Amino acid sequence: MNSLIGTYECRVDAKGRLMLPSALKKQLSAVAQNGFVLKRAVFQPCLELYPMSEWEALMQKVNKLNRFKKKNNDFIRRFTAGVKFIELDVSGRLLVSKDLIAFAGISKDIVVSSAVNIIEIWDKDNYEKAIDDAVGDFADLAEEVMGQDEDGIS
Repeated sequence: MNSLIGTYECRVDAKGRLMLPSALKKQLSAVAQNGFVLKRAVFQPCLELYPMSEWEALMQKVNKLNRFKKKNNDFIRRFTAGVKFIELDVSGRLLVSKDLIAFAGISKDIVVSSAVNIIEIWDKDNYEKAIDDAVGDFADLAEEVMGQDEDGIS
């Protein structure tokens, strides 16, 4: 799957359903029939939507962890806490469970944002705060993460 592109403002209805923006639906059309996995993010108060192929690739890595090490078991349990299999309904909506809505602090207004090969789902206020908080540090972060020469020497 190619990288996803776009950040969109949307709404969640009272039942927790959200309509994926048409531009994202178009980008996901080749993988939508296989479903998605929706989970809590590790580092931020948002949700992550994985196309099934991306989730399976990630699970292959997780499955290689030695389950006879307590920290690995603890990681797997926490990483997969609240994981849900998701399919688009006939109207093209995703149903987000109440536990995941509570985790992400989602109210009515949300932001759906591409994050390379997955989609992040944020409460709009939390998203704007996370972006604003990162502005000052972004130049340093970009240099540290992406500023290395091709041979890995910075």
